[in-house]
Amino acid sequence: MNQLSPGTRIDHDRYGLGVVSLVNLTTVEVFFERGGRVEFAKNNLNAKILSQPENSQGASSQIDVQQLAAAIEDVLDRYGALQKHIELGRKWEGGTLLLQPANTSLKPKEIPVEVFFHKIVMARDRLRVLEQSINSHPVLTDEEKVNLQQYITRIYGSFTTFNILFENKEDFFSGGKAD
Repeated sequence: MNQLSPGTRIDHDRYGLGVVSLVNLTTVEVFFERGGRVEFAKNNLNAKILSQPENSQGASSQIDVQQLAAAIEDVLDRYGALQKHIELGRKWEGGTLLLQPANTSLKPKEIPVEVFFHKIVMARDRLRVLEQSINSHPVLTDEEKVNLQQYITRIYGSFTTFNILFENKEDFFSGGKAD
């Protein structure tokens, strides 16, 4: 994908909509609405180009990448789409989760702990976006917002079992309050 430049809008098979923020010799950095900042090898991007930035007459083709990255990060953060990097506990790195059915004639299922951990973190991030949507909803009454928040708090409480997977305590789920 030689025609990539900062500001190019893409649709990636896995991460969805994104904006190219940096193009290096062999890599491309993209900010995604759902996945935050991801770096790809140029030859392994697997994305469809939706639009490219237009250079106006007489304007410099040089884009300040730091300003672009800061603006994209601000927008993604504002809408709850920017995900903070969460560390998996070191003792679990490279491990697998084994689901053994009670019926011994059935095969067990092995899942890499990193995959399971990523799904838990994604569920938490989506709960946070849901929580922000409820809090900023223009039609819901305060009473309705509080009632919905109670369900989210209970979900966080149900997820406390998975706190053993996290490296840092500040990333733990808490059932006493919605994060």
